[in-house]
Amino acid sequence: MIGSIRTRRIPWLVILLTSIAIAVYQPSQYLFGSLHTLAASDVGQAGTYATRPLLIQIAFYSHIAFSGLALLVGGFQFSQSLRRQVPRVHRWIGRTYVGSVLLGGASSLVMSFFNSVAFLGFFGFSALSVLWIWTTYRGYRSAREGDVAAHQAWMIRSFALTYSAPMLRFWMLLLIAIQIPLGVNPENIAANAYGPLPFLAWLPNLVIAEYLVYRRGLPGLRMVRPTPAPKTIAAAD
Repeated sequence: MIGSIRTRRIPWLVILLTSIAIAVYQPSQYLFGSLHTLAASDVGQAGTYATRPLLIQIAFYSHIAFSGLALLVGGFQFSQSLRRQVPRVHRWIGRTYVGSVLLGGASSLVMSFFNSVAFLGFFGFSALSVLWIWTTYRGYRSAREGDVAAHQAWMIRSFALTYSAPMLRFWMLLLIAIQIPLGVNPENIAANAYGPLPFLAWLPNLVIAEYLVYRRGLPGLRMVRPTPAPKTIAAAD
């Protein structure tokens, strides 16, 4: 019994540790120079946003900061011991997470208009931003309404989208590794790998999230409204 509990905790620990690692690493890349300086060294997305207007650069830095904060604290929301033993801390972490998602998602939506993969990036990243904000809002609202099951389901979906940051890097490395034995031109490998990431980074996450919601017996998504029962007509006397 104890062994099975520990086995179930392993995936959560992996997700938590990788979330913390990316949440710390990603913002730290941009702490030691301007975007122009970092673009010359080909650091992250500095080259994409170094020549953008000031407001877009502010959105870029806001996204990095608040998305990183959401990723840093989000995984702790699923700690049962934290929820049971110190619920007040759980609530404050939740508020921090919700605020970070709203700001990080809004700035990400602005950035999607200026991404490096044109329409594919716009539709992929803007859809991610909207769904990220929407699922988080639904999770927050259900908590305020006292619907614990719905709150858990929506926050699973929300964090699945938050976890797109580590998954983007995982898929990037995998797609690069696949191309190397195929003899693809080294100058095109990174661009080829990044192309599908606006969707690949988060769509599989949502599928897995919905499976976890189903396994835990939590409320699933209702894609259509239930058909109303037919009205009965009283017989005339």
